[in-house]
Amino acid sequence: MAKTIALIAHDHKKEEIVIWATKNKEILKNYNLCGTGHTANLVKKATDLEVTTFLPGPLGGDQQIGAHIAEGKIDVVIFFWDPLETQPHDPDIKALLRIAVVYDIPIATNESTANLVIKGLANN
Repeated sequence: MAKTIALIAHDHKKEEIVIWATKNKEILKNYNLCGTGHTANLVKKATDLEVTTFLPGPLGGDQQIGAHIAEGKIDVVIFFWDPLETQPHDPDIKALLRIAVVYDIPIATNESTANLVIKGLANN
């Protein structure tokens, strides 16, 4: 069964994750993809890949992804977050990061780490 990768990006990082997903389209097409609201839709539009869309992060999307991690339904999180921008839903973001660590899920928070994670998946 294919692994599931969650794609998340803060507003100032959405363009970066779309560019990253486009560069890695050939690898990503082998996985089930999901993501929070606008990020999922942008990646879907740019790559023509199927991406299951959750709610936007501030409206519960981060919590939905966290719940799916706890249920064993998400294997990897690619989360391009903006450490320089205050987020109104910061507690949800911290909870998502915490649950990924608790369940030992790889979580990439920038392009360099995302590249390492995706290449590691591709080599397995």
